[in-house]
This record gives sequence, structure tokens and C-alpha cells, in this order.
Amino acid sequence: MSDLSDLYQEVILDHNRRPRNYGPLGSANRVAKGHNPLCGDRLTLYVQLDGGRLTDIHFEGSGCAISKASASLMTDAVKGHTVAEAMQLFGQVHAMLTMPLDQPVDDESVGKLAVLSGVREFPVRVKCASLAWHTLKSALLDTHDTAKTE
Repeated sequence: MSDLSDLYQEVILDHNRRPRNYGPLGSANRVAKGHNPLCGDRLTLYVQLDGGRLTDIHFEGSGCAISKASASLMTDAVKGHTVAEAMQLFGQVHAMLTMPLDQPVDDESVGKLAVLSGVREFPVRVKCASLAWHTLKSALLDTHDTAKTE
């Protein structure tokens, strides 16, 4: 295995073992749920939007290492960005995950999210890596605030 592949695996394992932004977010005004019926991954995404900016984002759920690591990496990547920037990143990550293996990944456009590009070698795992991203897209396109009332 190449040094780069080893590094990618280490990053995935680290984010799986110690996910960032994990747990509910009481101040969320958008909540979206995602489910991958092929492998059973489940995800709840909590987004706090303020003036079109993702001021905070958390997730919780159960799933494989790739699913959890992808959600952890995603929350780190989009926190503090505008909805438009997050949607643009969604498009870039989706393209990276679904492009043919013979096409090189543009590391500059996706930054450290490039660690997820190895999933392309296992087409059945692409849905695991993209679950959090599709759930984010759903949360951002929902025009109704879903603030919790207690």
C-alpha cells in the first residue's frame, strides 16, 4: 500500500474513532435524517443557520467507519461557511466520489476531503461516504426551520 493510501486510511480511522461535532445540537434550526438501506447506516444531522451561514453543525447516528468518518470530515469542512459554499462543496465531493478511477482527484478543490476518494475503488461504499453529504443537502434545501420546541 502506498504512503498516501496509508495516510488516507489513518484519517478515516481517526474520524471514525473520534468523530468531530458528534452529538445533538440544541440550537439547531434544521434537522435532517439520512438512511442507507443497503448497509443500514443512519444519520441525523443538526444544522444551525444564521443569516445563510452554517454557524454550527453536528451529527449522530450509527454506521460503518466510512459513513461516520465522512460525516465528521463534512461537519469540519462546512462549519462557518455559507449555504452556497456548502452546496458547492457538496457538488465537488459528489463528483469526486462518482468519477471514474482513471481520473485524478483535484486535491485542491476538496482539500482534506480527498481522503474519501479511495472509496471510488469500492462502488458499493460510495453511498456510505455520500450519506452525510446528501443529508446536508436535504437540510440546506429545506426552507422550513425545524427548531425544536420543548
